[in-house]
Amino acid sequence: METAFSGASNLAEAVDRAFIFIFSISFIITIAISVLMIYIVIHFSRKKVKNPKQFTGNTKLEIAWTIIPLIIVLMMFYYGKVGFTPMREVPPDAMPITAIGRMWAWSFDYGSGKISKDLVVPLNRNVRMNLLSMDVNHGLFIPAFRVKEDVIPGYKNYLWFRPIVKGEFDVYCTDYCGLAHSGMTAKVIVVDSLDFEKWLVDLKATGNIPDLPGLTVLKGNGCLTCHSLDGSKIIGPSFKGLYGSKRVVITDQGEKTVDAFDDYIKRSILDPNAEVVKGFNKGLMQPYKDVIKGEDLDKIVDYFRKSSEQK
Repeated sequence: METAFSGASNLAEAVDRAFIFIFSISFIITIAISVLMIYIVIHFSRKKVKNPKQFTGNTKLEIAWTIIPLIIVLMMFYYGKVGFTPMREVPPDAMPITAIGRMWAWSFDYGSGKISKDLVVPLNRNVRMNLLSMDVNHGLFIPAFRVKEDVIPGYKNYLWFRPIVKGEFDVYCTDYCGLAHSGMTAKVIVVDSLDFEKWLVDLKATGNIPDLPGLTVLKGNGCLTCHSLDGSKIIGPSFKGLYGSKRVVITDQGEKTVDAFDDYIKRSILDPNAEVVKGFNKGLMQPYKDVIKGEDLDKIVDYFRKSSEQK
């Protein structure tokens, strides 16, 4: 299992070395300055020095406090460069996985429609993470692996690592991305190669479902992160029994009851804050008018209609 100081990837040692060096230098300088200040306060107090004198122009001192900090900064730069450079040099045999960030959850696409909420990777195998944001800025951070990169809409970014310790490790979002930012977490699960291959074979393809295109659109846009299909309450109201139901909503004009048919469902997607279901907060969902359009809207409505007919 993960510990606070465990380095679980091949990149961790260089990062730790740079951190320890910079921390040690900072600690030594802090102690030295504190001791010097205490010494000066005591040695040059008014009780001991009645008529203090000013002095200027100490060339040796000026050279020392210029050269020594310069050397220290260059050493810090060296350790940082040694740790950072390998992070951008991805081995050609790295296994590609796409990390998808959206408000407010991570998902990991292994290809062929196989998507997982946790990142499962094989031990001692190079992994390249292609980073994709579906909405706003996110930051993929795996502390135990000492890797962190920004996940920016429209910007192609990546990171890579080779896990060297089996176990479960935390994944966080480091860029403030909205009200549920702190809950945007996941797990990295490192397993043996054979266990990984079995897990990947058993993982059901949910990223592309030909017979349920509306559900595919919902999953592809992160809707099921905030809305459940089984009636449970998450951030937003559940989709269970949505089509044809009556919903009490809050508008700028007050409270009213609406029928959840085609028009209401489309309005809720395009302008979700105009009619907020009673009991839920306004502003949690962004408008999708520039994200989900035309046929995709019809597919979602059709999915809800067919779901209601099957009951």
